[in-house]
Amino acid sequence: MLLSIVVPVYREEKNISEFLRRLRPILAGITEDYEIIFALDPSPDRTEEAVLEQRGQDQRIKLLKFSRRFGQPMATLAGMQYSSGDAVVVMDVDLQDPPELVVDMVAKWREGYDVVLPQRRQRTGEPWLKRLIAGTGYRIINRIADVKIPPNTGDFRLMARRVVNEVVRLRETHGFLRGMVAVVGFKQVLLPFDRPPRFAGQTNYNRFLGSLRIGFNGIFCFSTFALTLSTQLGFALAFGSIFIALIYLVMKLAGFPFPVGNPTVVILILFMGGVQLISVGILGEYIGRIYEEVRARPRFIVDRAEGFKS
Repeated sequence: MLLSIVVPVYREEKNISEFLRRLRPILAGITEDYEIIFALDPSPDRTEEAVLEQRGQDQRIKLLKFSRRFGQPMATLAGMQYSSGDAVVVMDVDLQDPPELVVDMVAKWREGYDVVLPQRRQRTGEPWLKRLIAGTGYRIINRIADVKIPPNTGDFRLMARRVVNEVVRLRETHGFLRGMVAVVGFKQVLLPFDRPPRFAGQTNYNRFLGSLRIGFNGIFCFSTFALTLSTQLGFALAFGSIFIALIYLVMKLAGFPFPVGNPTVVILILFMGGVQLISVGILGEYIGRIYEEVRARPRFIVDRAEGFKS
């Protein structure tokens, strides 16, 4: 049994050594046949050197370096594509994904589960705004999306080889792993855990904009509900305007005085303008994603691959 560990990294030189110090004994207790793949976006620090130093001590440590920064989602998918394991674990290097949990994840896989999803009971060290956005986003996505994504789960997960093969085969450009795994399906199980804070350094992830970007991918890439909502809102406003016009007509014919002036006009114009811009924005989100898919550019370009067969 070959076990693959995929670790996307960027500016993480302070975490490499401690991550491996904790992970390798755990993997050795599971199997001696494993590989640790660091998928590296080119970093201004010594992350690459730190990985290569560790590789000099253990050839089961491998490196994928990209030609430019493609982002964590693409790095993760690249590591999955290059992996060879019968099971693949995706995890972060900052130790917020506890290496010790890999033992339980592999045990669940051996029980017959194809996807093992660690689910956060606590999110230590995360600001309230990020927790609010994440909680709200999961609720919205699961109400409107075509697939269900378990709340409080990240990219930290174990996937059987057949799941990895199907996810890679999707060839979608957004890289929203949580949604892609949900689309693929197969037998899944949740594994609750308490998420610790980072071991060292600052996150390279924009907590506010990054959370919104992930949420938008979940909404627009896995549901057409926003388009339907925009259409329904347009019809509701059209019927509402006709109803108001009828009220004004009845009041006029009945001789009731009523104020129709600048405030009414301004409010209606601003309201209608806002609705139109929101609708155009929703269309733009879908069209932009269609454009990304149609261009069919490579999701990543590998500059250097250490430890892989040619």
